[in-house]
Amino acid sequence: MRPHGSRFALAALLSALIAPARLAAQSGASPPADTAAKKPDPPPPPVNHLETTFAGFKLTGFAAGSYTYSGHSASGTAIVGRLYDRLQNRFMLNALGVVLDKPYDPAKFSAGFHTEVLVGQDATVIQSDGGTFNLGPQGDIPHLYVTLNVPTASGNGLQFKVGRIPTLLGLEVIETYANPNWSEGNQFIYVENFTATGLSVETKFNNYVDLQLRVINGWDQVSDNNSHKSLMGRVGLYPNALTSLGIVGYWGAEEPGNNSANRYGFEGLLWRKLGKAAVWVQGDYGTEQANAALPDPTQDAKWWALGGWVTYDFNAGVGLALRGDYVNDENGARSNGALGFPTNTGQKFGSGTATLNIKAWPSAVVRPELRYDRSTLGAFNGKKDQITVALAVAYLY
Repeated sequence: MRPHGSRFALAALLSALIAPARLAAQSGASPPADTAAKKPDPPPPPVNHLETTFAGFKLTGFAAGSYTYSGHSASGTAIVGRLYDRLQNRFMLNALGVVLDKPYDPAKFSAGFHTEVLVGQDATVIQSDGGTFNLGPQGDIPHLYVTLNVPTASGNGLQFKVGRIPTLLGLEVIETYANPNWSEGNQFIYVENFTATGLSVETKFNNYVDLQLRVINGWDQVSDNNSHKSLMGRVGLYPNALTSLGIVGYWGAEEPGNNSANRYGFEGLLWRKLGKAAVWVQGDYGTEQANAALPDPTQDAKWWALGGWVTYDFNAGVGLALRGDYVNDENGARSNGALGFPTNTGQKFGSGTATLNIKAWPSAVVRPELRYDRSTLGAFNGKKDQITVALAVAYLY
């Protein structure tokens, strides 16, 4: 599950003004003066020029920037293990996202598309192998797919999506403004893929169950790096309006030129609404069969992870998000030499994060954040833990 405006009009009635004037003229009397001050006309509604020119198209997007500081950064610049907030003591031009949509109609044979262009320092670390969608070192197209809809008796339709599609794994998504916290958690970075290129078949059976099945080139692969395709599927269960459960499974060969070493696993993501609070719990388990890319190429590698989020809205303008996560990468398959972590044959690491989400300004969110990371390796400039503080600002349009 990756995982990620409104308008007005005016009118006037003339007959109520014309009728009194006609009666006064017939009686020979002058009409009374209008003693009430005339109210100014309301301002014209904002115009979405794209929707006006091309009916049915929607243009949206976001811009984001940030500042992060860590006392244990490597060489004074790199925050080990981190993704978008990987550079310390500097202002980051994180992302300018431009999203163009043409929705489909689920009630009839119809088609639509969705695309997102991402420019900025975030794009550098989510680019897929294959290069087809890369727009230079700081540009990418993380979403680009066409949807073909076949109507069904339920009225929800059967959708076929073809192109580059966000992953089905996880709560957090590429677009940080849609996440509870500003920084991406360890599960998003280390045990999930970001995107997949291929075919997705999706339907919503009723208000309680939906299904998504995918055949893809591989994890974060635009061009397949071997001759076998990978599979991923998700079942969504919605027992009531306050609860949901997503179960995801995956299987396929992911290493270059290797068709026999499969990666497989599953994930569960539970959500529950509790008044002004919301709670998510996400668990992951994965295995990769023995291959030359692993720290120990002679044995299968396993990993598991657990994460939890709690959000609470004090009012419409201020909310708090708390996150805790833990990754047991017992064979080093997911973190060996990744994002500043040293070469290793296994480690355990996790983090605790608190983020304020301040929405006092229209269409904007300001996000001060405090985060603590710990690893069984001396990964943080020779230390086993690190504390970082950050401030991020995002604008949605």
